[in-house]
Amino acid sequence: MASHRKPRTSILTSPGGRRTAVGLTTAALASATLLSQSADAAPRAPKPTVEEVKQKVDGLYHQAEVATQKYNAAKEHTDDQRHRVDGLLDAAAERAEKMNDARRRLGTFASAQYRTGGMNPTAQLMLAKDPQQFFDRSHLMERLTGRQKEAVSEYQDQQAAAARQRAEATRDLERLQTSQASLKESKQSVQQKLAEARQLLSELTAQEKARLAELERQKEEAAKRKAQEEARKQQERQQHDGGGASGGQAGSGADNGGSTGGSSSAQAEKALAFARSQVGKPYVWGATGPSSYDCSGLTQAAWKAAGVTLPRTTWDQVKTGQRIATKDLKPGDLVFFFDDISHVGMYIGGGKMIHAPHPGASVREESIYYMPIYGSVRPG
Repeated sequence: MASHRKPRTSILTSPGGRRTAVGLTTAALASATLLSQSADAAPRAPKPTVEEVKQKVDGLYHQAEVATQKYNAAKEHTDDQRHRVDGLLDAAAERAEKMNDARRRLGTFASAQYRTGGMNPTAQLMLAKDPQQFFDRSHLMERLTGRQKEAVSEYQDQQAAAARQRAEATRDLERLQTSQASLKESKQSVQQKLAEARQLLSELTAQEKARLAELERQKEEAAKRKAQEEARKQQERQQHDGGGASGGQAGSGADNGGSTGGSSSAQAEKALAFARSQVGKPYVWGATGPSSYDCSGLTQAAWKAAGVTLPRTTWDQVKTGQRIATKDLKPGDLVFFFDDISHVGMYIGGGKMIHAPHPGASVREESIYYMPIYGSVRPG
């Protein structure tokens, strides 16, 4: 039986329903998108404080100095190896020339044999017009045979020596390539650390930069007070031990420019005079002067001016000379910092030193207590 009911019209099939559905769908999609974006968005990290930025930048400068010392060591090693390889290549060229001379001598004997045709001596005697001439020539050939053996032996010796030198040069070239790769890696590490530090500093506002400068000033003042206190204690100890005059010289050496200095070493006075003359020149990592320095480049150049050769890196300089306790420091001594021995300065008396601090700073006088002391050495 046919139904008289009108068929139900779907909402989606009616024009109005389609508009309603589209509207609902669009709203639903928008809501879903917003929810998805909210869920995926990571919480924004709070901006670091000036104190945190300072700590981070100081850490990056320290890491850059460690990488700088690695660079200095790799560069020194690379330069030495390059010099050795050049010497080996020159020696190999000379050896090759000697081998060529020996080869030419062998060629002379081979030509002589070719001219005689390698004929049997009996046949040569039978065909000879003058037997006496044959015996004279035969005696000469015996002598030539002896010289030929010498030539063969010399050629073999030169050939073996040339092979050894080529093998040695090849090994040194491989080592040189390894050192060059290490040099490149250290250079990239330094540049990366310094770029990170510059980026952090560039993001500070003017007010934050002023706050950072104040924190730095406070740290320097604290280190200066400690240096003054330690200098006073040292002078009291020297006076108590009967060395008051010596203690006064040490203090005055720091105050009057070090013209006399507290050290009994004339070499130390020359090294100090050189270091003082570099004050104000910029720190540049890997630099050894004369227009800029890194920390170990400055101490190396200063003692070189005094006639004393120091190694290039802080890690090697700390092994040179006599180890000195901090309380026994004299002007000219080298003071090393941090557990990894990545920084060095030259003691000038009064608890102060001259050093090349870090990128963006210049060679200057500063308290030795600005950084944690590792130990000290007296060169000479």
